[in-house]
Amino acid sequence: MDAFLDLLVGGAGLDLWGFLLLCSVSFAGSLIAAAMGLGGGTLMLVTMALFLPPAVLIPVHGVVQFGSNFGRTVLMVRDVLSSIIPVFLIGTILGALIGGHLVINLPTSLLQAILAFFVLYATWAPKFQASSSGKRTFFGVGTIGAFATMFVGATGPLIAPFVSTASKERQQVVATLAMLMAIQHGFKIIAFGLLDFAFGPYIPLLVGLLAFGFAGTWSGKLMLNRLPEQIFRVGLKTILTLLSLRLLYSAAGGFLD
Repeated sequence: MDAFLDLLVGGAGLDLWGFLLLCSVSFAGSLIAAAMGLGGGTLMLVTMALFLPPAVLIPVHGVVQFGSNFGRTVLMVRDVLSSIIPVFLIGTILGALIGGHLVINLPTSLLQAILAFFVLYATWAPKFQASSSGKRTFFGVGTIGAFATMFVGATGPLIAPFVSTASKERQQVVATLAMLMAIQHGFKIIAFGLLDFAFGPYIPLLVGLLAFGFAGTWSGKLMLNRLPEQIFRVGLKTILTLLSLRLLYSAAGGFLD
């Protein structure tokens, strides 16, 4: 039994309770993301930060979020707004190339503050929303999102206002955002692999988090289908605002350190 537990959690430096807590949060985070479109990734990131060192946090979180978003995409693929995927993909590749060379010179706190103010503006400015759903916009969003995700971790709040504007129904918002985030987290995993990050010791933890995450996604999808459209839209705006304020709080802490 001890050997099994060591295999399960030893590589990640966790005890059994830490492993179970992270799996529970993975379920809850995926349920929230499937029901409301986003929020689960940030919840997962904040919780994982309590257990994992910074050098490990972003790549491992990227794998978990790729699995969560990919599972949501598979379950809701018919609702994906496919017309914006090619330009977003091109933007993501460009942003990853630029980010690898430039963003390392930017303080994380500054990046968090910029993203927070931008998301608040994109969420609440009517004129901005009215003109933010074209393919050219999603090329730019893909570039900026890929640029930021290597260092901020959860950039769903940056992309969500544009997806919400381009989508007619809540199912389309959730499905499209899931595919876009799966693309960006996928490229992030590849980038960390090329940087020789050792994912091996964390495989048992990742298997548990991905399994619980898929169960949460399934449950959240059922909840989404029962949500009235207006409640979903109000809830999405509320979550975007709260996450932006959380980013500002983190940025302020970084500036004061």
